[in-house]
Amino acid sequence: MHSSVHQTETLLFSILLQLIVMIAAARAGNRILRRFGQPGVVGEILAGLLLGPSLFGHFFPGLSLALFGAKASAPITVISQIGLVLLMFQIGMDFEFGHMASPRNRNGMIGIAAASVCLPFALGFGIGEFSAPHLAPSIDALTYSLFLGVGLAITAVPILGRILREFDLTRTEIGVVAISAAALNDVTGWVLLAGISAYASAHFSAGAVGWQVAGILALALFSWFVLRRLIRWLLRKMPVVDGHVPPNLLTVVVCLTFAMGICTYKLGIFTIFGGFLAGLLFHHDKKFVEAWRAQIGKFVLVFFLPVFFTYTGLRTDVLGLTSASDWQWLGLILAAAILGKIVPVYAAGRLSGFSHQESTILGSLMNTRALMELIVLNIGFDLGFIPQDVFTMLVIMAVATTVMTGPLLRFLLPKAGYVIPAGVEA
Repeated sequence: MHSSVHQTETLLFSILLQLIVMIAAARAGNRILRRFGQPGVVGEILAGLLLGPSLFGHFFPGLSLALFGAKASAPITVISQIGLVLLMFQIGMDFEFGHMASPRNRNGMIGIAAASVCLPFALGFGIGEFSAPHLAPSIDALTYSLFLGVGLAITAVPILGRILREFDLTRTEIGVVAISAAALNDVTGWVLLAGISAYASAHFSAGAVGWQVAGILALALFSWFVLRRLIRWLLRKMPVVDGHVPPNLLTVVVCLTFAMGICTYKLGIFTIFGGFLAGLLFHHDKKFVEAWRAQIGKFVLVFFLPVFFTYTGLRTDVLGLTSASDWQWLGLILAAAILGKIVPVYAAGRLSGFSHQESTILGSLMNTRALMELIVLNIGFDLGFIPQDVFTMLVIMAVATTVMTGPLLRFLLPKAGYVIPAGVEA
């Protein structure tokens, strides 16, 4: 008994120490990067990467091993995944269906979403087929190529939303179209990822996929026709009062979110997607959304998100790209990712009636990847779709395409007649 208690205390000590370092480093990174005109979350991502073998683990290997171990521990992994479920709930909760009332915005959103998925996916798939013998000889070439396509096609809704708020674009036409197209892009990306996972499974069969699709449709119909009405009733019975979510309501929301995660896990489309579906069911109640953001949302961002970023950073070794060919492959992936987003989105924007400047801004916004890309990359890495070096290259690509967005907007917005707000925090 004494030994068991001692082991628990030792584990708790280790996890608490890791959490202190992760959370403090993320907040410091947030503050520093905001001073350089970047969204704070970019600093949090970089802080997570620097805590891994790319910096801390390289220069202080003994200290890094003592603090984090050879790899992320099971408790840290679980904490990061719970955080992602809650974060996806917030993303679903923030989705605004009413943005698409204007035909131009609606058509633009559909065209831009399609353009932002199709060409990057095709480019990623082509690079995958070309690079598979060199970078992933032990992985099924088709699975690897398909995943690389998804990796290039993703756009990050939560980070894009924060950037739009920073530049006061949330209520503008280009902001509305960009965030809606990004949401459609993300849903498409998750569906593609689920399909690739099913294909790569040793148990793949047309019948199994048919049952999976039927289960997803059943969950969607049950959520829309049953859960949605129950939640409306629940919010009437336990309304938000003075901007606070009642404890009983909070209990139901958390349990429902986790239960939806279990459902989507059983359907083979990842636990975190259940959080997104649960969030969609609450998005209509503005009082609840505001209260959640103020009461719980900040804690999720300050506590859980840094754990996920460090979890990713511990698996990313930028210094592991040692050969000239590694950096050439990285350059090719970066070029394909950037041009594959900006060029087709620009063309789709022009075809939808947006000006040259507006279409360029839309392309720059849709090039933002960051958080959603990191989530997808971790899934692909865990499933064995991509090797370590390619995982590192794609993480660098996700960070680089996000870091680009702020400076591009500061350059492009004045040319389109927009005023950049002073001192607005990300």
